[in-house]
Amino acid sequence: MLWTWPTRRYGNVWDEMDRLRREMDSVFAPFSRSAATAEFPTVNVWTNEDEALLTAELPGVNVKDIEVTVKNDTVTLRGSREMDELKEGETYIRRERGAGSFTRTLRLPFQLDGDKVKAEYRTGILQLTLPRAAADKPRRIAVTAA
Repeated sequence: MLWTWPTRRYGNVWDEMDRLRREMDSVFAPFSRSAATAEFPTVNVWTNEDEALLTAELPGVNVKDIEVTVKNDTVTLRGSREMDELKEGETYIRRERGAGSFTRTLRLPFQLDGDKVKAEYRTGILQLTLPRAAADKPRRIAVTAA
């Protein structure tokens, strides 16, 4: 037998519990680890019929420390950012920029042609041009009258 809450006055108990959970989540969201640490690097991706363009913000990352791999419909960015070294007698009073290695994998809505991918890194922004695989491109079929 399923336990039910009187619906006339209070509504469905499960709806009320869900509402309470959402309210509690909103109260504690500023203190949660997931809210404080966003994915790194942050990216923008847009597509058209022929390719995707991906930009990633990588401030302070040396170009030699960036690795890009493409397989089927997946792009993976790997790299590392070194922390600034303090001189003797110096101490941090605020430290918000993270350091260390990162990996970010994104799946695109189509297969990629890995041989034609182009990558440029300028002023802390990595820009990838990701061409769609020829076999995955939509083909227009000519219709003839019978």
